Parts: sequence; C-alpha cells; structure tokens
Amino acid sequence: MRIFFMLLPWLELFTLIQLGIKTSALTALLYVLATVVLGVFILRRQGAQMLERVRDIQMGRAAGAQLLVDDLSMGLAGLLFIIPGMITDVVALIVLIGPLRRSLARLLGVKASVSETGGSMGASTVYEERGHVTIEGQYSRVDEGEKP
Repeated sequence: MRIFFMLLPWLELFTLIQLGIKTSALTALLYVLATVVLGVFILRRQGAQMLERVRDIQMGRAAGAQLLVDDLSMGLAGLLFIIPGMITDVVALIVLIGPLRRSLARLLGVKASVSETGGSMGASTVYEERGHVTIEGQYSRVDEGEKP
C-alpha cells in the first residue's frame, strides 16, 4: 500500500500525459480545470449540508453516524476530484455513486442501511461493523388513550 501511494503522483502524471497525447494539451488542461471546479463545488455544497446536519444532531433530530457515512464520503470525493489525474477521479466517481460506495464499504467490512419505519418510530439507522450492531433512531411514547 505504501508503494502505491508513493507511485500515485507519477501514475497520475502519466495518465494526464497520455490524455494530452491522445487528444491535445489544451484538452488535458481543461479536464484538470473542470475536475478541480467540480471538486470545489462538491466540497462547498457538502460543507454547508454538513453544518446543517451537525445542528440537527445537536438538537437531537438526526443520527450522528449517518453524517460520517454519507457526508464525509462526499467530502472525500470532492477532495479526490481536486487532485489532478484520472486515477483519483475514477476513485472519486466510485465514492460519489451511492451503490458503488456501499459495495466498497461492504468490502471494507462496514455495513450501513437506512430503513424507514411507520408509526411513532420515525427513521432508524442500523449499522453493522464486524459483528457489532448499533441501532440509532428516535421514538416517542404513545399511551393507550392517545393517538399519534
């Protein structure tokens, strides 16, 4: 793994050179500029949503683990788009697309699923990681004479 991270900048440079050879240098530069702009856009948008969710978590209206699963992975995708090169862009697309992200998480040993339940339970989130199950959710007590 260490060797891969040492070779990654060189592989990224190689992919951009090959893109410039196959098309033109201007196309390669526009590609890098477009992915940087896309990455900054994703980071700004996700940052604003993340702050809103942190407020919801502090007020008790949302589950905290969902912030880690979705928002941080979208932030990672934005950062990967900012790094020039095509390898990190492919990884960013994998992280950006929900089903691929969940498949990657399953391969790494983390399972997360969101289920909607009716009645007074609201939304609950079930997380499984290496045999441990955590259920997060909200409930309200309904006595026999009351209607929700």
